[in-house]
Amino acid sequence: VVILEYYIECMSKEINKVVTFGEIMLRLSSPDSLRISQTNSFDVFYGGGEANVAVSLANYGVTVEFVSRVPNNDIGNSAIMELKKRGVGTSHILYGGERLGIYFLETGIASRGSKVTYDRENSAMAQIKTGMIDWDKVFQNVSWFHWTGITPAISINAAEVCLEAIKAASNLGIKISTDLNYRSKLWKYDGNRHEIMKNLTSYSDIILCNEEDAEMHFGIKPEGLDVRTNGEDVNPDAFLSVCKEMMKKFPKAKKIAITLRGSISASHNSWSGILYDGKKMFKSKNYQITNIVDRVGAGDSFMGALIYGILNYTNDDQTSLDFAVAASCLKHSIKGDANLVSIEEVERLMNGDSSGRINR
Repeated sequence: VVILEYYIECMSKEINKVVTFGEIMLRLSSPDSLRISQTNSFDVFYGGGEANVAVSLANYGVTVEFVSRVPNNDIGNSAIMELKKRGVGTSHILYGGERLGIYFLETGIASRGSKVTYDRENSAMAQIKTGMIDWDKVFQNVSWFHWTGITPAISINAAEVCLEAIKAASNLGIKISTDLNYRSKLWKYDGNRHEIMKNLTSYSDIILCNEEDAEMHFGIKPEGLDVRTNGEDVNPDAFLSVCKEMMKKFPKAKKIAITLRGSISASHNSWSGILYDGKKMFKSKNYQITNIVDRVGAGDSFMGALIYGILNYTNDDQTSLDFAVAASCLKHSIKGDANLVSIEEVERLMNGDSSGRINR
């Protein structure tokens, strides 16, 4: 009986194995909300949308592999060590290229917003090519594949490899999720961004976007609402039409999720989310997040938690959404790209304990 229970447990872990694919970068942040022109040092982190999702999943005990390409030098090795430290599988990461992508973060405060400056041209990941990765091997015993709109924005090569991965996952019947993640500073190469993203997204079962992503990629936006000038709480009901239009455009999609951020200032945001299953729209509670420590990676923390919720709260979209919003709310209190919280901490906030009292 004990051997049988152990076998069932192992099989369950394999069934829920997740793969994410994208670029991990070196992040250099100005400390104490200093402007880059003021600082003489930077705080060092490693991060990137798909890597952040992988770290969240590993924190929740999900078996997860991150696939990427990094240079065979101390910086590339340090990035891999950071992933291993967090429990993320790295056996399919390729070595190659000459440099790891870098981004500089100037952290905003009060009415001054944060600013990102990229230095990732000709990175190892930007120069990846189709055929380099054996996707059939990567996807052995995998049930879920996640990608984001950041990867195809890096370079045409990265976009082609992303499509290669998506098609391989689709052929194997693996569930596919995407976070649209529009990045205006990245889409620089020649190519029809709308058509590239439409083709890639058409394979997705789960689609996540924020208030602007669907508009920027596909021209789909809520009528009568401009979130860029709406600093107060964002009305979730306004986005039901966005969910419906997205499902019309992408009929394979079974769920559309949208994170909703009301930006009162760089230090004070409201935070909530919705999840639409084609029939019903689920809404989360609205959190008021004051004294934000670091908002970078909030969407990734939402996605990681949503994947965990869908895998573990079977057929309970409301609980999955509530878990994702609570997890990403907590991310705003943690420096760095990745969300370093436990299931217990998320559930405590979900259940109404936002006191921040010492746990001892």
